[in-house]
Amino acid sequence: MTDTHPVAVVTGAGSGLGRHIARALADDGYRVVLIGRRAEALRETAADIPAERALVLPADITDAAAVATTFDAVLNEWGRVDVLVNNAGTFGPAGAVDELSPEQWQQVVDVNLTGAFLCAHHAVRVMKAQDPRGGRIINNGSISAHSPRPASVVYTATKHAITGLTKSISLDGRDYGIACGQIDIGNAATDMTAGIATGARQADGSVKPEPTFDAEHAARAVRYMANLPLEANVQFLTLTATTMPYIGRG
Repeated sequence: MTDTHPVAVVTGAGSGLGRHIARALADDGYRVVLIGRRAEALRETAADIPAERALVLPADITDAAAVATTFDAVLNEWGRVDVLVNNAGTFGPAGAVDELSPEQWQQVVDVNLTGAFLCAHHAVRVMKAQDPRGGRIINNGSISAHSPRPASVVYTATKHAITGLTKSISLDGRDYGIACGQIDIGNAATDMTAGIATGARQADGSVKPEPTFDAEHAARAVRYMANLPLEANVQFLTLTATTMPYIGRG
C-alpha cells in the first residue's frame, strides 16, 4: 500500500528550532527527512519520531553535490517532497563590515543563503515534477531580516537576502502549485540564542539580558504554515518574545 503521509524536509534538524520543528511535523503525521551535519544529533531528533516516518540524512548543505545526493535519496526512499523547511543557519562571528575577513563573510553566506538556495533548488524541481504537483517551502528568516543587531553585518545581510529568496520563490512557484513563506523569529530559547538571555549588546552600546520564549511556540507556528492548503499561504510571519527590544526604541 502506498504511504500517503506527506513528506517534509527539515534542515538543521539536529538541534534547536530544527529539532522542535521536525518533531512537531512528525506529530502531525508527516514523514520527516532530517538533514544536518551531525549524524548522532539527527538520530537523537529521530528518537522521538516513529521509525517508519523518520529519514536521517547527514549532509553539509553548503556542498552542492551533497545536497543533490540528499534529495536523490529522499526521492528514492519516499518519492516526493511536500514541504521544505529551510531552517539551518549560523550567527557566525560578530563584527562590523570592516572587521570581518572575506573568509568569515563567505562562511556565513554559504550556510545561511547558499544552503537555503541549494535546498530550494532541488525541492522546487521535485515539486514541479511530482504527482500531485506542488508543495511548500518555509524559510527561517529572523528579526534580523528586518533590523540588525550591532556587529552582525553578515548575519543581517544573509537574512535580508532570505526575504528576497522567499519572494522570488513565491512568485516563480505560482504556476506550479508551489507556495513559499517566511517565519521571522525573535529570541526563541535554543542553544544558539542562549547568550541573549544573559546579555545582548544593544544599539546604545550597553549589554542587557533579553526575554526569550519557548521554542515550541515557533515549531507550532511552522506547523500552522505547513498545514495550510496550497491555495493559501502565510507570506511572512513574525514571532517574538513579547517584550524583546525590537518594536520602538528598546
